[in-house]
Amino acid sequence: MFPKGFLFSTSEAAIKRPGRKDLALIFSQREAGIAGMFTTNRVKAAPVKLDMEKIRSGRAQAIVVNSGNANACTGEKGMQDAREIVSLVAGGLMIEPSLVYICSTGAIGVPLPMDRIRPKISKLMLGLGESTAEDVARAIMTTDTFPKVVTKKIKIGSRTGTIAGICKGAGMIFPNMATMLCFIMTDIAVKQKTLYKTLQAAINNSFNRITVDGDRSTNDTVLVMANGMLGNERITEKTEAYHLFSKALNDTTYELSRMIVKDGEGATKLIEIQIRGARNEGDARKAAFAVANSNLVKTAMYGNDVNWGRIMAALGNSGIVLREERTDISFGKVSIVKKGMDTGRKSKALEVIKRKEFTVLIDLRIGKASAKVLTCDLTEDYVRINASYMT
Repeated sequence: MFPKGFLFSTSEAAIKRPGRKDLALIFSQREAGIAGMFTTNRVKAAPVKLDMEKIRSGRAQAIVVNSGNANACTGEKGMQDAREIVSLVAGGLMIEPSLVYICSTGAIGVPLPMDRIRPKISKLMLGLGESTAEDVARAIMTTDTFPKVVTKKIKIGSRTGTIAGICKGAGMIFPNMATMLCFIMTDIAVKQKTLYKTLQAAINNSFNRITVDGDRSTNDTVLVMANGMLGNERITEKTEAYHLFSKALNDTTYELSRMIVKDGEGATKLIEIQIRGARNEGDARKAAFAVANSNLVKTAMYGNDVNWGRIMAALGNSGIVLREERTDISFGKVSIVKKGMDTGRKSKALEVIKRKEFTVLIDLRIGKASAKVLTCDLTEDYVRINASYMT
């Protein structure tokens, strides 16, 4: 069951190529509060610029999305096209353009094929309510191999509310503030400032702790709409339900972030890098990302090569406070490095890294800070996918 009051529609505009749905619409039957976070890449797509202006109002009712074209690096024409799509959707829904948000994903530097998109906007209106959340998730996929949808139920007093998330993402994943495209909906009433605060915390614990390839997109956007149709007392930081809502939102974004890394372009393994004993949280995070982003580490994991020297080298290059002779490394529960020296347990460690999911635990034994980052292996398929992305 999805949150009350949200309807979906999808259509095919053959934006990149025919044969698949590539336009999607999410509509709330009631005006909703909205919060969002966006890419910190200095090069931002036209939809991101437009949404960043609108979100200051804290009001929304619809999100229109296209795949196959990022509408990034397209100049003033790109902004005009984004505004035109918003205007067409608003007119069809009979709502203010300020309540319609727009997102795009796909190739950079290519103008939108507006001659193919315009006629399909009316079809989105006619089909409203006929599509599912999974249909939307499929329509916004680019190099993804499966649709990503998560739902959570929350008991608010005597009523049961729902949080649901839809996202896409498989490449250009190395976030800071947000990543990929993600749309979260809830029928729970939440104060706008509280909605933003809980979203920020959830993203910092999930989407900001993943990496596929160390590249940050021009279009990264996370939007959450709360339409209040559950009829509960509006949640603030002082209400009883605050922690329940915050946890459910955290759980939703974390599950979606795991799906993204698991679906990393060409990936065969989901790997959690855990850092313990760092001097401070900043060092712990730097160390985790240094290992998670190392192409040498990632290719070793793909090749089932228990080459812990690559992990040690990545740590040494991270810029953190490090004492080689104190450092311990384990694959799963198998210790392979103790106080900077090999333990002679490579055969046991090999059994761990042959799994589809496993943990690399690194204890620096310098302080008490820790951090976790999700990553994946690097394969020939990643090169193949990205060598022909525009063709």
